[in-house]
Amino acid sequence: MPFEPVKQEKLSHGVVRQIEGLILRGILRPGERLPSERELSERMDVSRPSLREALADLQDRGLLTSKAGAGVYVAEVLGSAFSPALVTLFSTHDKAVFDYISFRRDMEGLAAERAAAKASDTDLKVVNAIFEKMEAAHKKRNPADEAHLDANFHLAIIEASHNVIMLHMMRSMYELLREGVFYNRTVMFKQRMTRDTLLEQHRAINTALQARDPVGARAAIEAHLDFVQTALSDQYKADANEVFAQKRLEHEAES
Repeated sequence: MPFEPVKQEKLSHGVVRQIEGLILRGILRPGERLPSERELSERMDVSRPSLREALADLQDRGLLTSKAGAGVYVAEVLGSAFSPALVTLFSTHDKAVFDYISFRRDMEGLAAERAAAKASDTDLKVVNAIFEKMEAAHKKRNPADEAHLDANFHLAIIEASHNVIMLHMMRSMYELLREGVFYNRTVMFKQRMTRDTLLEQHRAINTALQARDPVGARAAIEAHLDFVQTALSDQYKADANEVFAQKRLEHEAES
């Protein structure tokens, strides 16, 4: 018979599974410092030897990393999604920018649709809390804060869709976005009209999610990213035209 005696699980295995789950769900994020050994053992109600065994296993598998005198951190695993050579290629070709926006449109549209249908009430409260921070930042006219909250808003929607593969893939892509590899997000906040429009687009996304309207949420995401693509295209053209305008001015001054 294919049965074996049931053995009690080692405490360290339970610790490993819990930390793995937190990383998988995106609750523990790359670069985040874990609590001290004493605090962790108390919170998880395990002995320090069992905790150390679990942490050592997670470090051996590359999920955690130890920094001398600083503690234990979640490993920076997201950067492995793209090789350095590919990142450089992305940053030097405009086509990558628009392909990136198109990819986001498809993935985030699906995520918003799923979130509207499957998110818990708490998930939607997180999305709404970030949107309220966006409203507050908008009044202060700080492009860096707005860009940071914009990224967090979209990631919160992906988290609320409860698809862990999509979550980690999109987190990786957002790290490149924050680093300015795909485009400089502050370009989107140069004009007051653009800033107001973007806020209203995020309001429409949030409203559809809070109403649990999958079709409306997906449509709002798609409309927002269509706008971003058009705005960036217009800005690229304006920048190119300015280069030639400067050349004409220089030529006129020399005539």
